[in-house]
Order: sequence, then C-alpha cells, then structure tokens
Amino acid sequence: MTDTTTRPSACALPPTGNVALLLNEIGHALDRLIEAGESTTIDLGAIPMTPQEAVELDEALGQGEVAATLEADGHSDILETSFPGVWRITLRSTGGAVMARHVEITRIPEILLSQDIDMVAGRRRLAQQIETLKPDGLAPEAQGAGMTTEGGAP
Repeated sequence: MTDTTTRPSACALPPTGNVALLLNEIGHALDRLIEAGESTTIDLGAIPMTPQEAVELDEALGQGEVAATLEADGHSDILETSFPGVWRITLRSTGGAVMARHVEITRIPEILLSQDIDMVAGRRRLAQQIETLKPDGLAPEAQGAGMTTEGGAP
C-alpha cells in the first residue's frame, strides 16, 4: 500500500502571525506621522518571520511610485510602498549580503537625506569646478547674475 499522507518538510516553519501585527503597527505609525510628524523605523530583522511571511509582507505593502538605489558601502534599495509615507529599505554589504531590512514610516527616509559634511565637500568641489570655467575679466558681481535663493533674494 502506498502512503499518500502529506507531511510538512523538515525545514518548513510554522507561521508566526506577525504579518498582520506588522501591518497594524505600520498603520498606527502612519497615523502618528500624519498627526504629529513622528517618523518610525521598524527593524524587520528583529521580528520573527518565516521566509514566506517576509514575501507576504512585501506583497501586502506593494510598490509605490518612488524607488532609489544607494551605492555606499554596498548596494541599498529604498522603495516606497503602495502606501505613501511607508518605505521598504534593504541594506546590503559590498558582497551583496543583506545586512538589514527596515520599514520606515516617514516623509522621506533618512538614508536619502544629504549629510552636512557631504554638502560642504560638494560645495568645495563645485567652487573648484566653477573656477576652471570662469572666463577672464568677468566682474565678480556678474558671476551670480539671475540666481536667487529659496526666499527669492539674490
């Protein structure tokens, strides 16, 4: 007689039930962002989930309109979900291994914000580039002609 009983594989893990709990927490965090401007980061590595549940969470969050990649100490993906203000962030090592997975509930993920030290270095490089392009005899006051600041002042 042939045994047709279906048995779970030795490596199958029982579901934790954390997908529904995470979606609920994301909803509450989105409320806090809307009402008080409070951002929240959820470290998915600190929450027990089976591989299937990780896929279910990604499917439930969907994909939004914005996707960014960051190439700094490895490749990182920053993806807006189908819920504006909710972002999936995956940080990888230079070898491609996943180092961290987060859900950030924020207007824009902090990882995308320019750092002051980087902006200062960038401004220096821009000044050097401008110096190489300056025509001889251009009056200093004409160098910024037509430019205004955010407030409208030259």
